Amino acid sequence: MRKRKVTYPVARTATRQPKTAGLPGDPGYVRSTVANINLAALDVRDDLVVGNRVRIGGGGLYAGELAVIESIVGGIIPAAMVRTDAGKTRRVRAVDLEHVAPEN
Repeated sequence: MRKRKVTYPVARTATRQPKTAGLPGDPGYVRSTVANINLAALDVRDDLVVGNRVRIGGGGLYAGELAVIESIVGGIIPAAMVRTDAGKTRRVRAVDLEHVAPEN
């Protein structure tokens, strides 16, 4: 009895599309895996106090919602634990908080 010929699947690299961006040596070339780091997040904000009403900025969860600061968390990147008007709690970077006028 003869052995059957073994077939192997096509390599995944064979279907890869050619790059249309510039080469890494070009000044306009930016890798797609590069992260943008906001260095302003490292600054300590002295204007935030427990009980302040703030609006959550940035692009994360609950962005644009109003909240009350419940606690201030120190560390390398200052943050605050906030409770939204809907009753949800979340830790938010201090740089993403905007003051709003208190409700009467």
